[in-house]
Amino acid sequence: MEKKTNNVTEFIFWGLSQNPEVEKLCFMVFSFFYTVVLLRNLFIIMTVGMANLFKSPKYFFLNFLSFVDICYSTITAPKMIIDLLVKNKTISYLSNMLQLLGVHFFGYTETFILTVMTYDRYVAICKPLHYMAIMEQDRCNKMLLETWVGGFLHSIIQVALVIQLPFCGPNEIDHYFCDAHSVLKLACTDTYVVDVVVTANTGAIALGSFVILLISYVIILVSLRKQSVEGRHKALSACGSHITVVIIFFRPCTFMYMRPDTAFSEDKMVAVFYIIITPMLNPLTYTLRNAEVKNTMKKLWGRKVYRMLMGNSYKLSLKLYDLKFFQPLLTLVYREGNNCNLTGFEEKQVE
Repeated sequence: MEKKTNNVTEFIFWGLSQNPEVEKLCFMVFSFFYTVVLLRNLFIIMTVGMANLFKSPKYFFLNFLSFVDICYSTITAPKMIIDLLVKNKTISYLSNMLQLLGVHFFGYTETFILTVMTYDRYVAICKPLHYMAIMEQDRCNKMLLETWVGGFLHSIIQVALVIQLPFCGPNEIDHYFCDAHSVLKLACTDTYVVDVVVTANTGAIALGSFVILLISYVIILVSLRKQSVEGRHKALSACGSHITVVIIFFRPCTFMYMRPDTAFSEDKMVAVFYIIITPMLNPLTYTLRNAEVKNTMKKLWGRKVYRMLMGNSYKLSLKLYDLKFFQPLLTLVYREGNNCNLTGFEEKQVE
């Protein structure tokens, strides 16, 4: 049997929409959101550094969560935003694979950091007298290193599975960034086994992390029954921001990666949330529900700067995540995407 060779040197993204007016609107909206992602997360990083909060495990991990959020968005958002203004949305083969590596590396590093932060909350609430002994700086450094190593190993496996496949054409990806399942559909060979391994790899980590988070918070809630009302309220307040971030992060990830290799027209809209919206909301969630962080920021930067960067309403952020702000825009993108997919299918049928 003749071995197929890889003769594809670049890929073409279909993007969010084929309508120029919709693309201009998306350009303005997502440019603003990406700017907010950078400013808010840098704001937290600088606050933790200038206030010397690294000694606290909670802020130590929060600092690196903000850094990962910036990197995660930067891997995909700038390219997506620029492509909204150009007709030919091309990306080289090498850049495509590097983007795939970055998406899985930073995405799953964030998953592991959230898991470690849950453990930190568990120790703080269930073993408060031994908290500083258990969460000592050396152990925090080791756990942080393990999150980076875990993310790297996961991403290397994903790229290794894709890069060994031959791509002979077509080279059009029905997405606006390099997603493993979208790329696998272009391979000119049977990818059933690779699809199963990719889904198992991503799904197992996401499901495993979510189960660990769920068990941890069940244990925390059970342990709170022994505490006073005041202690219970304080503990729930401390956990509330982390639970919110976990829900916001795992909600779209569950839809995208904990399922068989099936493409849905909603995939592009869901992906917007975990590459731009979630990194934008994380700083709000941790600051607006944490009096210590809020007060530290106000002392360092002043109330006006704090309000300008972090916003005035936590409820507004949750409404934003629930699609109430975006509904008209995303509905339009969804319809345009369906029309684009239908047109592309008809053209292939004619050929």
